[in-house]
Amino acid sequence: MKYRHFASLLPVVLLLGVPAMRAQDAATPAPATPPDTGTAPAPKPPKTALAKDMDKINKAFRALRKQIADSTQNDSSLDLLATIHDAAVAAGKETPAKAADLADADQAKFMSDYQAKNQEFVDAVDKVTADLKGGDNATAATDLKQLGALERSDHKEFRKPEKD
Repeated sequence: MKYRHFASLLPVVLLLGVPAMRAQDAATPAPATPPDTGTAPAPKPPKTALAKDMDKINKAFRALRKQIADSTQNDSSLDLLATIHDAAVAAGKETPAKAADLADADQAKFMSDYQAKNQEFVDAVDKVTADLKGGDNATAATDLKQLGALERSDHKEFRKPEKD
């Protein structure tokens, strides 16, 4: 007798329970999207000629670091160094954005220092190029590390800090 009541409740439980279980499986959380404030994000300002030159230097420098020690890739390394050299010479003729933040009296000294450091960078690139042309990849790799250190120190001095 007890089983008859249980047996009659079983179809009811199945009819009500299965759709509830399926609803749990189907309910995947929607990706969190920020609330629409009605305004689009501000577009990024276009890149300056200096920023484009620096991007060329950065891209070539990263590729060069990976292959500088391999003497079988010297032709490719020399092409990358030529790209770095040309972009650095072009960047030396540009004015960094940080110069606009300085007083007029300080801008002349800033630009003079910038151009001198840029020429030092170009000379260091020429030194790495001469090392590779001479077949001395170990010295070229060492000089490339010094070139990277020079680049980092120059960025600290002449680059405008990025806003967070």
